[in-house]
Amino acid sequence: MIAHQDRYLIKFIIMSSMSFFIGTVHGVLQVIPPIRHWLDSIGSPYGGPGHMIDPLAHAHINLIGGVTILAMATTYYLLPHITRIPLYSNRMAEHSFWWTTIGVLSFYTTLMIFGSIEGNMLLSGNEMGQADIHHYYGFVISVASSIMAVGLWLFLLNVLLSLKKIYRHQS
Repeated sequence: MIAHQDRYLIKFIIMSSMSFFIGTVHGVLQVIPPIRHWLDSIGSPYGGPGHMIDPLAHAHINLIGGVTILAMATTYYLLPHITRIPLYSNRMAEHSFWWTTIGVLSFYTTLMIFGSIEGNMLLSGNEMGQADIHHYYGFVISVASSIMAVGLWLFLLNVLLSLKKIYRHQS
């Protein structure tokens, strides 16, 4: 049975698992020959719109959505259980989850959508359309990455303040 104070961590495990699922499906799809050919033709993984899909989107859904959110859950669980001192802020832990989750999902979606749109425009020779759509990409990806960063920084701040609390308690 899950302790009441640890129940909030289940959503971290669900999000991490969901991200790994999306990332593994993405990884399998991008090596299928017709898809790989399309990605290579639009610049994957070195430049052009293809790099938005492979490696950027693929890496972020796996590394931030999968690994980092799992590491957040593990840290939030272990820190109070090892030290017997509560986290600095459970509310900050909740916020770190939601900001990171919304950020990584919007970041992934933005990369996939803009990479696909710009890639198709590149292949059709529509350089003006590609430049126009890329103008919006910068703003959208900045917002998505900023949301993700807020979540990650809240996590780091919560851990640092928890460690400070632990250090003071032991002094």
